[in-house]
Amino acid sequence: MKIVYLSVVLTFGAIPSSCLTVRPEDTQFWIGRPVVDLEKHPVFLTMALVRTRTSDGVEIRNYVNSRGATSCSGGGVVFRDVLHSAEYNSFTNCLQNVLACNNLFYISNSVVTKYVPIGSGGAQCYTDERMRPGFSASTNFN
Repeated sequence: MKIVYLSVVLTFGAIPSSCLTVRPEDTQFWIGRPVVDLEKHPVFLTMALVRTRTSDGVEIRNYVNSRGATSCSGGGVVFRDVLHSAEYNSFTNCLQNVLACNNLFYISNSVVTKYVPIGSGGAQCYTDERMRPGFSASTNFN
């Protein structure tokens, strides 16, 4: 099974939908991990990154798995710095119409506190061992 969320169906077509899920164990592995593990992860490094910060200081990193995310990027502006809430809301509203998996990581004090993959535009997110911290092998990614 490929980790590529939308591309799994496009590439393999006949994979049963029961195999295509976000597995809780894959997301739970991130809780308590240092943010540096996320910054060095080879799969997430290939995705566009959009960041914002909540009023209580929690950083939210959205690693967007989508070929169409740039259509909502304002010319790439959203990928440069931490966005204030209005900019981030504008980006996420636009992304609702784009097939994407939004890999949301919540970070406090340089530690991941939560990982939530959320599909947009009708896309469904999927995870496997390649999405866990410490993954470093070669893989295909569309």
